[in-house]
Amino acid sequence: MSGARRVSKKQPQPGFSPRRLYVVLALLGLCGLGLAARAVDLQVLDHSFLARQGDLRNLRIEPLAAHRGVITDRAGRPLAVSTPVRTLWANPREVLASPDAWNRLANNPVLNTRTLSQRVNAHPEREFIYLARHLPPEQAQQVLDQKVPGIYALTEYRRYYPAAEVVSHLVGFTNIDDVGQEGMELSMERRLRGEPGRKRVVRDLHNRVIQDIEVLDEARPGEDLALSIDLRLQYIAYRELLSAVQEYNAAGGSAVVLDAHTGEVLAMVNQPSFNPNNRAGVRLSALRNRAITDVFEPASTIKPITVAAALESGLVQADARVNTHPGTLRVANKTIRDHRDYGIIDITTILTKSSNVGVAKLALEMDQQLLPGYMSEFGFGEPTGIPFPGESSGLLPIRQRWRDIETATLSYGYGVSVTALQLARAYGVLANGGVRLPVSLERLDSAPEGVRVISEHNANQLVTMLETVISEVGTARRAKVAGYRVAGKTGTAHKLTAAGYAEDRYVAVFAGLAPADNPRVVTVVVVDDPQGAYYGGLVAAPVFGRIMEGVLRTLNVEPDQPAGQYASMVLSGEAR
Repeated sequence: MSGARRVSKKQPQPGFSPRRLYVVLALLGLCGLGLAARAVDLQVLDHSFLARQGDLRNLRIEPLAAHRGVITDRAGRPLAVSTPVRTLWANPREVLASPDAWNRLANNPVLNTRTLSQRVNAHPEREFIYLARHLPPEQAQQVLDQKVPGIYALTEYRRYYPAAEVVSHLVGFTNIDDVGQEGMELSMERRLRGEPGRKRVVRDLHNRVIQDIEVLDEARPGEDLALSIDLRLQYIAYRELLSAVQEYNAAGGSAVVLDAHTGEVLAMVNQPSFNPNNRAGVRLSALRNRAITDVFEPASTIKPITVAAALESGLVQADARVNTHPGTLRVANKTIRDHRDYGIIDITTILTKSSNVGVAKLALEMDQQLLPGYMSEFGFGEPTGIPFPGESSGLLPIRQRWRDIETATLSYGYGVSVTALQLARAYGVLANGGVRLPVSLERLDSAPEGVRVISEHNANQLVTMLETVISEVGTARRAKVAGYRVAGKTGTAHKLTAAGYAEDRYVAVFAGLAPADNPRVVTVVVVDDPQGAYYGGLVAAPVFGRIMEGVLRTLNVEPDQPAGQYASMVLSGEAR
């Protein structure tokens, strides 16, 4: 029937199964038992596993700082030492996570809130930045005591120079990372620097070291370095040179003191100087070790080498006489002049009176290559071989053919450029009986082997001749040292500029040795561009005398004559 109601059949519902519930509960129970068993195993049976895992999250490898080698003078007096300092660093992520703690540094003189904010906000993704380096421990502790999360400290070493500007040009200095930048600090970097080590430490949740576990690699300190200088002599030379540069308002100056028997540098000073402990505002020009890097024309201090070449070649004997009349000598288009007409004079008087005409005539009688050859043997035109950055080799021209005017001017110190150290080495040949010794900036245990340049006889003759320069009739009366016989030579050179030789600018030089009967010390003094007086005998010679007096007495060198006796001998003409 169409109107009949359709009856739908009811779908059967799935019945409740207790077995499925039991299976789920059983699985949960087994998991719980497994976790409990594992917990028992870790906490009781295998406790070391958790300890190891905890250590892995707290153990760290930390660097062990190695201090740089100590630089001392020849007697062990410290010239450069490394002192432990504290460096503050931060993990910007940790610091930025606790901005409320920054106010603890609001008025801190070492690191304030503003500086901290600027530093960490500039490097938010980094895990290490420096905040302040090389702080005294007490200053660093002022910051650490505020317990700002993310700020830590580490130990570094900072270089300190006890003698400051007195040895600054020779010793040099290091940068903030303790790497040598100038002087012996730079040239001996490999020997002086230490090798950092490693250690394993435990840090807490605040990243603080709470326990040192073990040293993995021992830090190896750098090698100590004993220089040849004597700090007592260094102070003497520094004081006297500074006094002269200030007195004559000079542009600068240098002084070198050599041991005549070993070639060791006993003192080396320069002006202007600088304090390596505080180099703020120091000009680059003040950093130069002028005694090694700066060259000048030695003028008349070269004349003993010209005379040595004449004697050694057999051209003349010590008693030979040279006619210097009328006090001038025309060579090519140049007139060579003496201070006055000395007439016919012997070789000694050529040096005593510093006769340009006399030495020029000697040089012009030689073979063209003879004089340059002897100058080379005395060490001009080549570096001294010391391990020092920026050493100049000077300038000694090499020519196939020398014009007469070139030979003549070379004979009295023009056309050749030297350093103060080279000039001291050359006079060391005379002081050491004609043997040239290598120069050393490090203390030596014994004298090195040298190279013979001229005969011992001729060297001794030249020293005797140079004693007359210090006499009342010589050009360097102010270089005398009471109680000692002194030999030396003055020099006054026009400064060479871009426009040629300056008419009113000079370099005043004195080079000498003492005691003359058995030379122990060689000293060279150079004063650059003195104002007012400018002659070597007036400006540089007195500095030499004061330095030499202090050096000889400090070294306890026995006087070779009673005080006053030498002066009377010179006046009577007996000092030869």
